[in-house]
Amino acid sequence: MKKFLAFLLTGAFVAGALTGCGGKKEEDDKVIRVAASATPHAEILEQAKPILAEQGYDLQVTVFDDYVQPNEVVESGDFDANYFQHIPYLESFNADKGTHLVNAGGIHYEPFGIYPGTKGSLSDVAEGDSIAVPNDTTNEARALLLLQDNGLITLKDGAGLAATVNDIAENPYQLEIVELEAAQVPRVVGEVAFVVLNGNYALEAGYSVAKDALAYESSDSEAAKTYVNVIAVKEGNENADKVKALVDVLKSDEIKNYITETYDGAVIPFES
Repeated sequence: MKKFLAFLLTGAFVAGALTGCGGKKEEDDKVIRVAASATPHAEILEQAKPILAEQGYDLQVTVFDDYVQPNEVVESGDFDANYFQHIPYLESFNADKGTHLVNAGGIHYEPFGIYPGTKGSLSDVAEGDSIAVPNDTTNEARALLLLQDNGLITLKDGAGLAATVNDIAENPYQLEIVELEAAQVPRVVGEVAFVVLNGNYALEAGYSVAKDALAYESSDSEAAKTYVNVIAVKEGNENADKVKALVDVLKSDEIKNYITETYDGAVIPFES
C-alpha cells in the first residue's frame, strides 16, 4: 500500500512538473525579446507593442548602441530577434563571425546621405577636404558609392558592395576619407568638411534627410532593396509564431503610417 501511495505521489509530482514546464514554454512563446538600435528601430517597436499586446504577445525591447552585440545575443538565444541592420551587413557578419542569422522580414529602408560638416554645399568641396564615413564593410562601401554618384571620387570597376578606400581609382580633390565606427561619424561634423551617415545616426544627430542632406539615395533606387532593414533571427526560428506575428505587425498599415508621418523621409516603409 505504501509503495502504491508513493507511486501515486511520484506520478502526481511528475505530472505537475510536466504541466509546469509546459506552462513556462507557453508563457515564453508569448514573450518576444528584441535587440534594437534606438532610432528609429526601438521607436517603431514601441508603436508595435500595443498591437502585439492585443494578440497576447509581450514585446520586450532592449536598446544597444553598437552593431555587434545585437547579433551576438540573438545567436546565443538570449534574444528572439533583432532590428537594426540591413541584409548586406547581416551576411557580412555571418561570414566574419560564423553566426547563423537569417532575415525574417524586411521592414524599412533608410536613405544614406551626405550631410554638412564645416561646409554647407558639395559645390564648396576643395582639394584636401576630409569626409567622414562609417568603417564597417558594407556601410563604408555604400558611403563610397554615394560619393562616387555625386562626382567626388571614382571607384575601381566591380568594387560594388565590397568597396573600401583602397578601391578609389580617382580622387580629383585628393579627399581624405576618415573611417570611423558608424556611431562616431556624426560626432565629428565640426572637424570634417562632410559626413556620410546611416539613416538612424542622422536622425539621432538631429538631421532631416529632406531638409539637411546635401545628397542621398533615392527611394526607388536599387539601394532600397539592397539595404532594407530587417528583423533578424537565428536560423530555424524564422517561422516561429511569435516572429511571424512581430513581422506582420511591423509591416501593417498602422506601422507604415507611423513611419511615414514621423521621419520626414529619413525612414521609408519597405514594400515587398
